[in-house]
Amino acid sequence: MATTDDAGTATRTLIFALVALACGHMLSTLLRTIPAVSLDLMAADFHIEPQALASLTSIYPFAFAAAQIPVGAAMDRFGVRPVSLSLLAGTVFGAVASGFATGPSSFAVGQFMLGVATSGMLMCPMTLAAKQLSAGRFGLWSGAILSVGNIGMLLSSSPLAFVVDAYGWRTGFWMSALGGIAVALAVFALVPNQPAEHKDESSPLAQMIEVLRLGLSRPLRGLIALALVSLAAPLVLRGLWGGPWLMQVKDLSRVEAGNQLGAFTLAMIIGPLLIGMVDRRLGRRRDLVAASHMIGALLLALMALGAPHYAVSLLFGISVMPPQYDLVLFVLIGLATSAQPLLFGMSRQLVDAQVAGKALAAMNLAFFLGAALMQSVTGAVAALAGLPAVLLFMAAMLAFGVLIFLAYTSRSP
Repeated sequence: MATTDDAGTATRTLIFALVALACGHMLSTLLRTIPAVSLDLMAADFHIEPQALASLTSIYPFAFAAAQIPVGAAMDRFGVRPVSLSLLAGTVFGAVASGFATGPSSFAVGQFMLGVATSGMLMCPMTLAAKQLSAGRFGLWSGAILSVGNIGMLLSSSPLAFVVDAYGWRTGFWMSALGGIAVALAVFALVPNQPAEHKDESSPLAQMIEVLRLGLSRPLRGLIALALVSLAAPLVLRGLWGGPWLMQVKDLSRVEAGNQLGAFTLAMIIGPLLIGMVDRRLGRRRDLVAASHMIGALLLALMALGAPHYAVSLLFGISVMPPQYDLVLFVLIGLATSAQPLLFGMSRQLVDAQVAGKALAAMNLAFFLGAALMQSVTGAVAALAGLPAVLLFMAAMLAFGVLIFLAYTSRSP
């Protein structure tokens, strides 16, 4: 009986720890998506064009991606709790710096700080779960962690739009700083101070090289290729171009655009859990991953073609598809592009527990390096060819990633 009680206590402790750490990821997604509903105001404040500021905000995901390797190595070397608390402290400072920015240069510094500091917010709960759960349970919990994290994007939709309209865009960063303090206190109280379960005594440089080696290895190559675009497409749409698309192309107000982005985010919260359940029922993970991403590419293309005088609008004999059309597509895109937990699960099955942190870091590096590249490139695409071209570009990259994934992965379980 005592053994059962001990097991129950350990399970509750792990759940509370995972939820506290997932709140850090929620804060990260909130900070990453603030420009989606405030890009025009920020650009006016800094006296630059919105497209130029959009490219400048890519500093965040580039710093985020670059920090994956050292943070992943630190996770295996020092454990989750000290790394998480250090990153949360940096997040608070980065949010304050962004909120007090007076121009593009100081804003870029704040974004760089935030990119580095939030780089491990998803890896912390993922690493803890990967080291203490079986591969099957990890797949379920990885979806739950992503769903909790995506609540941050829900906060940066209508609620943030209201705050920005009422108090200005800087308030979003200052409120995020307060949130960072609250999450740090929760992590301090709820995450056990355990040494790294598979502590690696090799040098930090050797550990970083191992992260890159794992990412480029033949078994992970197809997964990495899809990861480069899997998260990038929905994240760049939700975090940067969704708001301008709805406000500039569809003439919605900031709050109306926030409502649609909120529905998109709800789909991104529900999506990982739904896809996880479908995966458990079907047992055909490779096919499910490929099909869901290809559907996402098709939906992005349909959204682009609903712009004024594009194919879908002309097909229906109207000048532009109504905002309700975009609302439906946003929800469907959010559901279709929520298969990231399956990629984490596939990578987890291919490595030993002692290098789980490095393998997850390699996947995370691909996810957010892809987001950084797509965010910077789409800024140039928008300046040259407009917002519909941005959506078509993202659709093409998503489809290309699926083709490479299929070429490099086996049909066997």
